[in-house]
Amino acid sequence: MLIVFVLSFLFATAYGEDRMPDSSQSVKPLLIQASMNVFRRFEADAETMYNFYGKALGLEQLVTFNLGGNTTVARFQIGDSQLKLSGVVPNRSYQRGEIPAATGLRLLTFFFTDRHALEERFKAHGLSVPVFTPVPGTGRSHALLKDPDGQWVELVTVPDTEAAACKGIEIGLVVSDPVKARNFYREFVGLEELPPEDDAFFDTKKYRFRHGSTTISLRSFGAGLPADTGSGGIQYVVSDAEAVEKLAKEGHIVIDQPLNTMPGFALRFVWLDDPDGITNYFAQVGVKENK
Repeated sequence: MLIVFVLSFLFATAYGEDRMPDSSQSVKPLLIQASMNVFRRFEADAETMYNFYGKALGLEQLVTFNLGGNTTVARFQIGDSQLKLSGVVPNRSYQRGEIPAATGLRLLTFFFTDRHALEERFKAHGLSVPVFTPVPGTGRSHALLKDPDGQWVELVTVPDTEAAACKGIEIGLVVSDPVKARNFYREFVGLEELPPEDDAFFDTKKYRFRHGSTTISLRSFGAGLPADTGSGGIQYVVSDAEAVEKLAKEGHIVIDQPLNTMPGFALRFVWLDDPDGITNYFAQVGVKENK
């Protein structure tokens, strides 16, 4: 028993915290999609954006939704996840520049096994071929570049033995306070926290959280950075959006958009903010609409 207790204590405190997630206080039991989706808002020409993500990166483009009011959502499949692209909206803060220049969703990472095919797709569509550099000790290489809207993308080539990574996506967040951010994603959302990594490229620590094939990574470059609350966010598919809102109220989580429905899409949703104002969007699908 003593050994079990010690191991439990070490696991609970290994990442600098003193408790484990309590499923009764988190939304984890309500998550019904085995991954997370990610959305990005852009100002660039839509067709150019779609060509970059669909044709150059090789992501499968799904049917684009027209939500009315000149609002469309283009969807791209990555394994069990979707990347959703839509235009910028008012009443949000957008921060350009380098990844460490602001908090918010600052980086999306995609994985590939066939570097040659990826480079050929870039050439075929008149885009500059990404410059890859080896990641020491991993058998991987990576390239940082901007999409047509000027938002940062990381491309990582992996060995064939890691081909499963290509069905996933990593959502890179910059946060002001790692402790608060980790508490939110571990305690409230209930994601699995992976061991932290030393990120030599950015000279910082990277904290990672996984749900199925999707990973959220947290980096911090200090407090006081401007907040980007508009460029992107995370979407979860849940069984009960109303229950998510109730848990948010009990946990004093900021409710960005209260519980609502989207007519014509059988969708009920609630938008919450993490401690840095990054949107966490919880969607319940298949909701019966009132006639």
